[in-house]
Amino acid sequence: MQLQALIFDVDGTLADTERDGHRVAFNAAFTEAGLDWQWSVELYGQLLAVTGGKERIRHFIDTEHPPLPQGSDLTDLIARLHKAKTRHYTALLAQGGIPLRTGVKRFLQEAKTAGIRLAIATTTTPENVTALLEHTLPESLQWFEVIAAGDIVPAKKPAPDIYHYTLETMGLRPQDCLAFEDSHNGLLSAQQAGIPTVVTVNGYTQAQVFSGAALVLDHLGEPGEPFQVLRGTAGSHRYFTLELAQQVHAQFFNPNSKPVS
Repeated sequence: MQLQALIFDVDGTLADTERDGHRVAFNAAFTEAGLDWQWSVELYGQLLAVTGGKERIRHFIDTEHPPLPQGSDLTDLIARLHKAKTRHYTALLAQGGIPLRTGVKRFLQEAKTAGIRLAIATTTTPENVTALLEHTLPESLQWFEVIAAGDIVPAKKPAPDIYHYTLETMGLRPQDCLAFEDSHNGLLSAQQAGIPTVVTVNGYTQAQVFSGAALVLDHLGEPGEPFQVLRGTAGSHRYFTLELAQQVHAQFFNPNSKPVS
């Protein structure tokens, strides 16, 4: 089986956007709306178990029971807060404060040069994806054949819907692809779609369990900044390359194939 496409999650995978990006933007939206809500670093880490921004707000309301504006329609309130949060988040990106994770730019460029098809499968909004790429690697907006994001499917990760949509749109089979995620929910989503997955953990997800992942790393690495292998094997590789991607992909579907070297 030949590797034809790479499918990337965004938040926490392409960039460390959660703690100092989305969390800050949520808090700004709450303040702007006159709400006395503040999501601490610790609380936000717990809320990340819920995928999707609007879903996260609703879960917070249902579990923490914060004071609500009198007479407010809950669905409308959540939608307005999420819209404001997106505006604050894109403003943060415009300030250049959220770079791509180690090795991401290099690896994307290598894959694009080699003619590997690229796609995004994420629960964040299309606006957030566009803003991140515009301010970190503008040319890559043309590299991604499919940007599957937000409410384009009814069920968000860990449901496999976003990956099924991406595969169908690209006309690919799961065995043609390799996914990149940072969280347990993301891994479950890709696994249920039948796609082998490389996980790059971050501060919020490093303690999660990633059973069945093809490879788990702390980041994709650079020639002068090697990755740490947390699960699986990378052989003699010290940073993630297309060659390693192809070896990991082949080994996943055929354990008797040549070991990762």
